[in-house]
Amino acid sequence: MSYIQQAYKGENDWWRYFVSNMVLLAPFALNILAYIFMPELFDTAYEDMQNIEGDKNFFLAINLLPFAFLLLLLIVFVKFIHQRSFTSLVTSRKKIDWSRFFYAFFLWGIVSTVIIAVGIWLAPDNFIWNFKPAQFFTLVIVSLLLIPLQTSFEELFFRGYLMQGLGILFKNRWAPLFITSIFFGTMHWFNPEIEKIGDIALIFYIGTGFLFGITTLMDEGTELALGMHAINNILAAVLITTDWTVFQTDAMYIDVSEPSVGWEMFFPVLVIYPLILFILSKKYGWKNWKHKLFGRIEKPTEVEELGVS
Repeated sequence: MSYIQQAYKGENDWWRYFVSNMVLLAPFALNILAYIFMPELFDTAYEDMQNIEGDKNFFLAINLLPFAFLLLLLIVFVKFIHQRSFTSLVTSRKKIDWSRFFYAFFLWGIVSTVIIAVGIWLAPDNFIWNFKPAQFFTLVIVSLLLIPLQTSFEELFFRGYLMQGLGILFKNRWAPLFITSIFFGTMHWFNPEIEKIGDIALIFYIGTGFLFGITTLMDEGTELALGMHAINNILAAVLITTDWTVFQTDAMYIDVSEPSVGWEMFFPVLVIYPLILFILSKKYGWKNWKHKLFGRIEKPTEVEELGVS
C-alpha cells in the first residue's frame, strides 16, 4: 500500500475529518479573524516582539508549547476518531524509519549551515556576533526539545493527515500535493517577515511546502520531511535572529540588514531544493516520478491490505 492509501486502514467518514480539522485549525482560524477584525492586536504584538526583554528562551518555549498540544490532539484523533495507528500517519513502512529522519536532518543541516556561513562571509557587515554562552546553550536545549514537536505537528498535519485525506477524496496524488503545499505556504502569511518583505515571500514558503510534499510522495512516508523541517527551524532559531522574524532568540548572530527581496529568496527554491531532491532520489532509489506525483489513488484490495503480493 502507498502512503496515501494508509488512510484506508481507518474510518474516513466526512464528519471525522470535519471534527478533527475544526479543532486542529481553530487556533489558526482565530488568528486570522483577529488579524482581519482587530489588526491593532497584531501591530501591538509585533511591536512587543521587537522589544522583548528578559528571558527570550522562555518566550520561545511558551510559543512552541501549543504545538506540542496540537500534536497530541492529532495523534488522539487519528487513533480514536479514525481508528488507525500513528505509524500509518507517519509512513507506509511497517515501522517508522528513523535512519531516514536523521539522514535528512543532517543533510539539510549541513547544506543550511554552509549557506548561512557563505552569507555571513559575503556580507559580514550585515551580522553582529551575539554569542552569550548561558543563553545560547539554553536556547539549544529548548530548540532541540520543543521545535521538533512544532515541526512534527506541521508535517504530520499537512503532509500526513491532510494529504492522506485529500488523496482518498480526490482519488489522485497531484491535488493533495498542490492543496497542502499552497495551504502550508499561505499559513505563513501572518508571519512578521511577510509584513516586512511583502507577499512575494510566500514563494519561499509555498516552495518549501512543495519540497516536503514531493519528498513525502516519492518516499512513501514523512520521515525525510520530518527531519528536514526539524533542523531547518532549529537552525533558524540558534544561528541567526532578526527583529522582524517569528523567532526572537539569543541566536549566535543578529542580522541587522534591511529586509528585501533578493537572491536569497529564490536561490533555495530554484537551486537548493532541486539539489536536495536529486540527492534523496539517488540515496533511496526513487523511480516512477510521474505515477508517484500524479497517479491515481485506488482503494486497496483485501489482498493488498494484508500485504500479500
